[in-house]
Amino acid sequence: MQPQLITPELVALDVDFGKTPREVIEHLAALIVDAGRTSEASTLVEAASAREEKAGTGVNGRVAIPHCRTSAVEAPTLAFARLSSPVDFSGPDGDAELVFLIAAPEGGGKEHLKILSKLARALVKGDFVETLRNAQSDQEIVDAVLAVVNAEPKKKAAKAAGAAGAGSTAVAAGEGSAATQASTSESPKLRIAAVTSCATGIAHTYMAADALTQAAEKRGDVELIVEPQGSSGGDRLEQSFIDSADAVIFAHDVAVRDKGRFAGKPVVDSPVKRGVNEPDAMIDEAIAAAKNPNAPRVAAASTTGGEESTSASGESWPKRLQQAIMTGVSYMVPFVAAGGLLLALGFLIGGYDMANGWEALVTQFSPTQLPGHEVMIDGETMTFRRSGWALYLGAVLFATGQMGMGFVVAALSGYIGYGLAGRPGIAPGFIGGAISVMVGAGFLGGLVTGILAGLIAYWIQTWQVPRWLGSLMPVVIIPLLTSLAVGLVMFLLLGRPLAALMEGLQGWLESMSGSSAVLLGVIIGLMMCFDLGGPVNKAAYLFGTAGLSAGTEASFQIMAAVMIAGMVPPIALSIATFLRKNLFTPAEQENGKSAWLLGLSFVSEGAIPFAAADPFRVIPAMMLGGATAGAVSMALGVGCQAPHGGVFVIFAYEPWWGMFVALAAGVVVAAAAVIAIKRFWPNKEIEKAAAESVENQAAPEPAVAA
Repeated sequence: MQPQLITPELVALDVDFGKTPREVIEHLAALIVDAGRTSEASTLVEAASAREEKAGTGVNGRVAIPHCRTSAVEAPTLAFARLSSPVDFSGPDGDAELVFLIAAPEGGGKEHLKILSKLARALVKGDFVETLRNAQSDQEIVDAVLAVVNAEPKKKAAKAAGAAGAGSTAVAAGEGSAATQASTSESPKLRIAAVTSCATGIAHTYMAADALTQAAEKRGDVELIVEPQGSSGGDRLEQSFIDSADAVIFAHDVAVRDKGRFAGKPVVDSPVKRGVNEPDAMIDEAIAAAKNPNAPRVAAASTTGGEESTSASGESWPKRLQQAIMTGVSYMVPFVAAGGLLLALGFLIGGYDMANGWEALVTQFSPTQLPGHEVMIDGETMTFRRSGWALYLGAVLFATGQMGMGFVVAALSGYIGYGLAGRPGIAPGFIGGAISVMVGAGFLGGLVTGILAGLIAYWIQTWQVPRWLGSLMPVVIIPLLTSLAVGLVMFLLLGRPLAALMEGLQGWLESMSGSSAVLLGVIIGLMMCFDLGGPVNKAAYLFGTAGLSAGTEASFQIMAAVMIAGMVPPIALSIATFLRKNLFTPAEQENGKSAWLLGLSFVSEGAIPFAAADPFRVIPAMMLGGATAGAVSMALGVGCQAPHGGVFVIFAYEPWWGMFVALAAGVVVAAAAVIAIKRFWPNKEIEKAAAESVENQAAPEPAVAA
């Protein structure tokens, strides 16, 4: 049988537990040890203290709720202290007098989260907090807490208009948040629909919901219903109430689910912690937004292919373009990762010289007819170092990787279009990306065609058309007209100038070949790490691969500098996330777990999620590391005869040890630089995102994942 959440042994009244949050946590952890709930006090203390260091857990009412998910406990456990000497937990109204340590098991399921969220919500209720302040015994504390966490959910409903004694409108949140409400007969009230969510969906989601609820109950000018999008659930807002709402409040740190439901409503959008600490201010802002015709509004939902826009119409176009480009990059990365790794495996198994005839190897041979060392290709006999299964399988892997890499520009373009216009932007974007490759405009062209396709498709969606034509718009009319427009613009206007720009970048690189080798290595390293797979990076890469056909020592050295510098960013950022997790968001920490493998495979795009989130800190640090790697590579005279593969084509480097020396130098410099920059020039948005992820193993609901 599962032990009770809190017992008298886990309560300490009117005690001095030190002057710092860590000291208080240590004493509360000692209570949990004494109660027989854990034997790993240090593990519990470190987990809770690590969370506290990211952002203080103080909340209104001079209460603090340090919490963590840890392997130190097997059942959800609460320890409580009423402090005689308050301690600063970074609360909004002073040092904390009442402190709960919430310890949840690492593998705790949804029921555990429900218990913890109930407590968090109760902490914004004045009567509950007063009970804790005035309790005379440990048992009174236990009874009060258990009454809260074991209570059955109660749905509130507003009193009918005109009912005797109707002085206020009841407002429900959480499980009862979808109850229908009615305004009093005295005067019409503004209706506000609210959504709250935090990174883990445990504490702040429900505390913000109840803080907004109670603030609305105390005033007679609004009706407010909250939809908490948390781990323990909560009723969905009824569409009828949303439709009748005068304004919307979003207090969230993760994306609002089904945001299109609120299309066209004036919106107040803030972090979830503001919903906890400043509920009245947010309600006042919502009232002001409802009365302001120029207030930001939730963007109209697109009916094209069932996609909904999730951005507010008040967002600037530069911001929307940036988000669309990041959407394109995020969808492009899997193509690059899969294609790059397959290319590397192809080189490793089939040998680097297999790249010279891979198409003939996969089309002319089969498992029952394997190639030998000598193969006739286009009337000429080519000799390969390997033969049989190794050569054939290597060519198959390489061919599969090439097909994946062939979609990279089209995927970038297509999903930029998707980011701007929804599904109708995908096909024109893909077509534009393919045209970009055809005319030689490469990644730069893909970027342009994606934006162009998205903007044109978005514009066509605004046309007012007859109902009979409306059903054809998303699947026929918009893709057709947009693709036609993108094709005409690329072939008639932009294709050649963009291709000339790409050629110019390559020509500039070639003009540097007579300069100092070290200086050339620095420039190559800077270019490889400037945009991490973008046009500048690709220009440097094409410069390296184009020179391989010459077969000169200089061309091999340039290729080595290109490859080694390109490996630096993902590896360096992966190491940095392991060394200083608190400088990176939970999503970045997850990316860091696999980025090193992409780096070793020469997939620079593995660093793009980091650069996109924090470009002004990440990119300069990576450029510094890339320049170091390029310079050391050229100084040591390292050459590489393979155009791809990273460390998996170690046999193609000469000297092979020089590759490791140059790579290590670049990685050390880049990792140290990004840690130093993030530490001494902190990014508040990154810190906020990291702070709200209490545990990395959040409940398995996609919208509340960290």
